[in-house]
Amino acid sequence: MAVGGASSGFCFGIVVFPGSNCEQDVAGALAWLGYRYRYVWHQSGDLEGCDALILPGGFSYGDYLRAGAIARFSPVMEAVRTWVAAGGPVLGICNGFQILTEAGLLPGALRHNLNLKFLCRPVSLLVEKSVCQWLDLPVGTVLTLPINHFSGNYYCDDLMLGRLEAKGQVVLRYCQPDGSEARQASAPNGSVDGIAGITNERGNVFGLMPHPERGVEGITVGSGLGTDGRYFFSAIVKRMAGRA
Repeated sequence: MAVGGASSGFCFGIVVFPGSNCEQDVAGALAWLGYRYRYVWHQSGDLEGCDALILPGGFSYGDYLRAGAIARFSPVMEAVRTWVAAGGPVLGICNGFQILTEAGLLPGALRHNLNLKFLCRPVSLLVEKSVCQWLDLPVGTVLTLPINHFSGNYYCDDLMLGRLEAKGQVVLRYCQPDGSEARQASAPNGSVDGIAGITNERGNVFGLMPHPERGVEGITVGSGLGTDGRYFFSAIVKRMAGRA
């Protein structure tokens, strides 16, 4: 069932797994922005009416084995793979990012945070030059979004890191508030090369650990957060409208 604001005909499909707990945060952000949405249950392969898909944060299947390791086998993921192959846009936030890597839709892996500490705080993010379809901000833009994870330590080997750089797949890096890069030192979770978000070679699949849905309404400005999360949803709507 599609719900949310009626100012846009664009509809996001929010994929819900057992243990997801941020789907309503995403829905609230989309409704605030005036976009339609509908929930897609993990046992369903019905993506009818969806223009873009979002895999929200949470602890799918209790994060047993590894975060996202069981969710990759959910029936809905076959539909997601078909969707991706056809060029459909997919956004994975936090646990959604973990699921996308486990499913092989994004390279690399998410490991436990450095020092094995759960992290929940705002972070500064630097927009890199990339092929990502979900973001159209100028390179060098500094954003502020919250993180909320225990397994956000992105890892890939040196060969893969070189490929990500060469093909414009690094979308976001953790940085200092002034935008300066300390790479590894800027990553609170230990992510290799300070990576906070990546895309696939085609640019239609985007995974990030920070939560853009929690930086949309602007009601948390006093905490250091503003409305930077809006860009992550509006950009794909504009891009898909241009294609249409």
